[in-house]
Amino acid sequence: MNNRIDAVYARQSVDKQDSISIESQIEFCKYELKGGSCKEYTDKGYSGKNTDRPRFQELVRDIERGLIQRVIVYKLDRISRSIIDFSNMMELFNRYNVEFVSSTEKFDTSTPMGRAMLNICIVFAQLERETIQKRVTDAYYSRCQKGFHMSGKAPYGYTLEPTVLDGIRTKMMKADPEAAERVKLMFEMYADPEISFGDIARHFAERGMDFDGKDLQRATLSNLLRNPVYAQADLEVYEFFKAQGANIANDAADFSGINGCYLFQGRDVAERKNANLKDQILVLAPHEGLVSSETWLACRKKLLCNVTFGGTKKAKNTWLAGKIKCGICGTGLMSIKGPTGCSYFRCRKRADSKSCEGCGKLRVREVEQAVYNEMLDMMGQFQTLTGGNPMKANPKLTALNVELLQIEAEIEKLLDTLTGASATLISYANAKIEELDTKRQGLIKAIADMSAEAVSPEHMKRISNHLENWDSAGFEDRRLAADGLISHIKATSESVKIEWKI
Repeated sequence: MNNRIDAVYARQSVDKQDSISIESQIEFCKYELKGGSCKEYTDKGYSGKNTDRPRFQELVRDIERGLIQRVIVYKLDRISRSIIDFSNMMELFNRYNVEFVSSTEKFDTSTPMGRAMLNICIVFAQLERETIQKRVTDAYYSRCQKGFHMSGKAPYGYTLEPTVLDGIRTKMMKADPEAAERVKLMFEMYADPEISFGDIARHFAERGMDFDGKDLQRATLSNLLRNPVYAQADLEVYEFFKAQGANIANDAADFSGINGCYLFQGRDVAERKNANLKDQILVLAPHEGLVSSETWLACRKKLLCNVTFGGTKKAKNTWLAGKIKCGICGTGLMSIKGPTGCSYFRCRKRADSKSCEGCGKLRVREVEQAVYNEMLDMMGQFQTLTGGNPMKANPKLTALNVELLQIEAEIEKLLDTLTGASATLISYANAKIEELDTKRQGLIKAIADMSAEAVSPEHMKRISNHLENWDSAGFEDRRLAADGLISHIKATSESVKIEWKI
């Protein structure tokens, strides 16, 4: 006896608000059932560029468990727009003898011609996506090389003002007098061989000067000093970038020592921006630079010798690196060795500018042991809630989904009251519906975020195994366990508070 069921899958992308709704897709698909029952799988707010979607992965698991006999979709691109992903799905369907039906395209995967037509259509679906991507990329690089401001806020020291370049409306940077003076001072100070990032950060902190409401951080300062938007670009700046391997869009004669520059990622550049100039694109910008080429180059050459900020390195002295924050100011904690060889956590903000009172004396090994004990306890609670079965839903995600259903039920009740209601009641109901809908949108985003970082059952098994064999677990295994369970930690000498993912 065949106990397998039909499955209907529907997906709607957030970036296509005018696309067919989930509900309409399901109605189309149910027509193929001719009154039969089915299980519905829906993913709202997910792109078709890959198959990393929570309900789609649940469908895959049900197919692998032998529960599904037929999968019905509105169009084949609801599954995926990737040839590789779709080919893998076809292999999965064949392996488990699952029929695939597209309700609007009428594919029959049981015949060679049907399979061939299916493959042709998915090729064109991917071609359409890649063609759109190429047009966007070509337009981006065309605008880059003409000196257009390419979105985003202006760098510190500048504001954005509307302008017209080559008959096209865009924005141009203009110096903010107060902020521009601070930028000039930073460059002048750092050009001194004896002055460090910490010296500059402390100078501004002691005078109560903040930057966009925050104290000046070393990493922020490092990025600012590398940025050629501030340089009054002359031939020396041109020669510097040419020697570093950058592609320069303008002629050498255009570098007159007045304008700043934009530095854009090249098409094939994999490295982090400004870490390696090879194949990046340098373009003269329409705005005026703030810093003389001599001062800017002195700072840039000093930065090239700065090993600490020349690139990002993962800390290897604690598996909590990147997770643990100061419980006072929220800045990341770094691990340092004391005079006796014992390692301590220290607030970066405190180290940079002494503008945080500090989180107290925290021994690395003691904090690691406390966090490990909490991880064991949390894993025990998780296994109790799921009955030891990691396939079950994340309890936090379940709670959010329940809350969402309750809010949607309240909205439905209010909508029902509007028929024939008085003007006063309609006004009240509309205001309440708007308030509930705001909560609803927040919950939908929270559910999407949590689903995106949900830990797979296989991953949970590995984490559990690492926790059980902690003494023999390597550094990367411990980091993996922490990454899977913990969002972040706020610590002081008085308490250690953990924000969990599960």
